[in-house]
Amino acid sequence: MSKTIVTRDSRGAGDRLPDSLHPVLRRIYACRGVENAEELNLGLDALLPVELMTGADEAARIIAGQMENDGHILVIGDFDCDGATSTALSVLALRAMGARQVDYLVPNRFEYGYGLTPEIVELAARDKPDLIITVDNGVSSVDGVAAANALGIPVIVTDHHLPGEQLPAAAAMVNPNLPDSRFPAKSTAGVGVIFYVLLALRALLRDRQWFRGRAEPNMADYLDLLALGTVADVVPLEHNNRILVRQGLARIRAGRCRPGISALLEVAGRSQHRVQASDLGFAVGPRLNAAGRLDDMSVGIECLLADDPLEARQLAVQLDTLNRDRRVIEDDMRQQAEEMLAGLKMKEMDLPPGLCLYDESWHQGVIGILASRIKERHHRPVIAFAPGEGGEIKGSARSIPGVHIRDVLDEVNAKHPGLVPRFGGHAMAAGLTLASGKLDAFRAAFNEVLQARLEGRDLEPVIESDGEIAPQDMHLEMAGLLADGGPWGQGFPEPLFHGEFEVVQQRLLKDRHWKLVVQPAGGDQIVDAIGFNLADDMPGPLPERVLMAYQLDINEFRGNVNLQLRIAHMEAA
Repeated sequence: MSKTIVTRDSRGAGDRLPDSLHPVLRRIYACRGVENAEELNLGLDALLPVELMTGADEAARIIAGQMENDGHILVIGDFDCDGATSTALSVLALRAMGARQVDYLVPNRFEYGYGLTPEIVELAARDKPDLIITVDNGVSSVDGVAAANALGIPVIVTDHHLPGEQLPAAAAMVNPNLPDSRFPAKSTAGVGVIFYVLLALRALLRDRQWFRGRAEPNMADYLDLLALGTVADVVPLEHNNRILVRQGLARIRAGRCRPGISALLEVAGRSQHRVQASDLGFAVGPRLNAAGRLDDMSVGIECLLADDPLEARQLAVQLDTLNRDRRVIEDDMRQQAEEMLAGLKMKEMDLPPGLCLYDESWHQGVIGILASRIKERHHRPVIAFAPGEGGEIKGSARSIPGVHIRDVLDEVNAKHPGLVPRFGGHAMAAGLTLASGKLDAFRAAFNEVLQARLEGRDLEPVIESDGEIAPQDMHLEMAGLLADGGPWGQGFPEPLFHGEFEVVQQRLLKDRHWKLVVQPAGGDQIVDAIGFNLADDMPGPLPERVLMAYQLDINEFRGNVNLQLRIAHMEAA
């Protein structure tokens, strides 16, 4: 698919940034809307105060009462990385604060579905909990909370997903996206929400003299879990999230993190002392998610809870194996999906605005990744479906910038009541359930809504660049400066540049990846470059001159550290 490179607009920002900033970094921050030095303060002193997290005080009061009465607290999490880190954080911190009866339960996605369902409440009730705390789920669990209330089990909901028309009758609800929430950082991940609740709990217990005679935990000890869950859930890195990620990365690099995170980095072949946010998102997160996709997320949670490095290593190897299995399944499903699209015999421009794909052999745990891969290739909102239970199919949706996928599903539901029995999610990702015979009707309704929302918009993907950089700025020190200038991620993208290069050497790796030596136009140095999975879009042999969109990367191999360009897009100059 053809792509257009456009240079980001600084929108006039950056005039109040420090003069000491390197001009390239100053330009990059300005293009991301950073307007003053305060937004570059990523110290813990700059975190939003806990008092702004609406509902956290009430949740803390209920939890503290259970702790004082030696009540049994059950944490019910989600089956993704955000849910796993939220669950591990809750269990570890509550135990560290002196709660003696704390357990967790994570629904198996294939048996119970998503969230606090009545079936999960029935299962949880066997352990006779005195309090249920949901983490990274619950805002849509109206029936599940009602079932818990009927059994006399109060529920605290901590979540960050967008609420529906009806809210559950929980004892307390903490969610920055509730209409009455005063918390300004709406993109806070589930692990961030429960972190603020635990901060409020610690402050309340301190006021009640609870820690007299027992150790008071340092909540900074859990910032590695905050960083991992926040990055892996691909929430926008607004200022508060960047603080959490920066501080968590610092702890990981210093070796002050959970043994499970160290082990997952090791099995992924990533350097702990040089770990970046991208390593959490593309190496650690997928291995944890593989447990929830193919097996049981408790494997991932136990890896994060493990205090013994040997146990953590064994669990990390198990997760790595699951992730390899997931890749095999995903590759097979992606090939089937592309064959479906090829069977339509349409040119790219003639494809519908949204793609709804289904095969009865597809694995329910992998359809989210499949939707993401197809979306990246065809730059359209994509929903991949797999068989569910009881004559239903389950879908996982991924969207493109400018199309709020949950709002699209909400509009479909409003125009066609009953067509989508259950749905929920974010702007860029959502989940839904359909009756198996309703896929064609849904596909038509989905594309009708998308067509209206996309009217006049070109679906050709755009690559946003930070412009060109001079050859003299293309060096290892600049790559290090940019790496340290992060964390980079969703909503605060890693610096990307573009320019013309002469191809000095070219080699195709595994028929998929380009390994190049290039010379920048107007420069006399030669630089290594790598372009992963670009062979389909740019088959060889390459022309003498190419236009590249790229990132400055640091390549460390056998003790040698060199500059390397990581190519995001390439075309003939």
